[in-house]
Amino acid sequence: MDKFKIIGKTRIAGEVAISGSKNAALPLLAGMLLPNDETVLHNVPTLKDTDTLIKLIAGMGVAIKKEGNTVIADARHVANYYAPYELVRTMRASILVLGALLGRFGEAEVSLPGGCSIGSRPVDQHLKAFEAMGASISVENGYVKAKAPAGGRLIGCDFTFDMVTVGGTENVIMAASLARGTTRLENCACEPEVVDLANMLVAMGAKIDGIGTPTMIIEGVESLHGCEYSVIADRIETGSYLAGALMSEGDVLTTNTSAELLHPVLKKFEAMGATITTGDDWIRAVMKGRPKAVDIRTQVHPGFPTDMQAQLMAVCCLADGTSTIIENIFENRFMHVPELNRMGANIRIDGHTAIVTGVDSFMPAPVMATDLRASMSLVMAATCADGESIIDRIYHIDRGYDNVESKLKSLGVNIERIKG
Repeated sequence: MDKFKIIGKTRIAGEVAISGSKNAALPLLAGMLLPNDETVLHNVPTLKDTDTLIKLIAGMGVAIKKEGNTVIADARHVANYYAPYELVRTMRASILVLGALLGRFGEAEVSLPGGCSIGSRPVDQHLKAFEAMGASISVENGYVKAKAPAGGRLIGCDFTFDMVTVGGTENVIMAASLARGTTRLENCACEPEVVDLANMLVAMGAKIDGIGTPTMIIEGVESLHGCEYSVIADRIETGSYLAGALMSEGDVLTTNTSAELLHPVLKKFEAMGATITTGDDWIRAVMKGRPKAVDIRTQVHPGFPTDMQAQLMAVCCLADGTSTIIENIFENRFMHVPELNRMGANIRIDGHTAIVTGVDSFMPAPVMATDLRASMSLVMAATCADGESIIDRIYHIDRGYDNVESKLKSLGVNIERIKG
């Protein structure tokens, strides 16, 4: 496995261009299965996860290619409705092809997903909604087999999610766009990535009301057509690089991004003492002195995003005072804590709460990335440590951060990839 060698102590400063959102690009790529036509998707990040989903879609007979940051897909000649374990096991977002296939073709066989080990993230809400729309669902040998009712089309219904689920909302609105009749969904996820998918579906001819709210009403149409669309900026990548400025008394300007996507995080940055300035497509964070301790509680949008919890914890490790971080989304998302403590942090866990007492500095150490966002927290910690650190299992970071070494180097980080 590849590793990163990072030599601190670095003041993180400079300008970095933000890529398209991983969490938005994956459902948008799955949505390219829906139209009987060609779709062009711009601003697609180059990541292991996007590459995996493109391979998965190509295996179904879709003519799909990636040229730079643009993906062109022609789904007129889909040959099968099968998503094998060999590809799906590497990331949970693969389950999103289930809604697209079931909605357009009336059947699908998709392996239960894999991905980061940060919690159970069950797909039961997806399956309950499809059953409410008339689908017959069975789980056999690790595969979800789904079939629409007689006539080959799902039937619109009223459905309330038992819990807010981003993937469930995305899967169901794709399927409902081609269902017979009207579907009313309650307790929908309102994340920007859900909004981005709904907006692309509308560009394809879908009829969706309530985009960005907990109640969405989808009037099914006979077919969808191709469109040209662009993925929104990655708010988590943006926040990750800005967090580096707070940790190192730095000055980071992120471009090709939007403050509208990141309000809860920017408010915490300001509470920690950073000066935040924004424009139409840029955000700048300037930090002078040591960060102030804050309390953080992860919540569904528009609350503080769980995907920024690890990065903010790394900042809190160097803060003046004691911070409290409560993780409400995933039950197993503190696996980076032992690794940060190996680097000299003072973090104590009590159930879903982390109590972080600030220390003067991080110490260099060999550490292991445990999931996608945790990997970036360790990279930033190593950057602020006085000496050489080795970060193992960086395949996690390759799943979610486009061109990460080049971007970190542009911010002054002394980083080298050691090939496994």
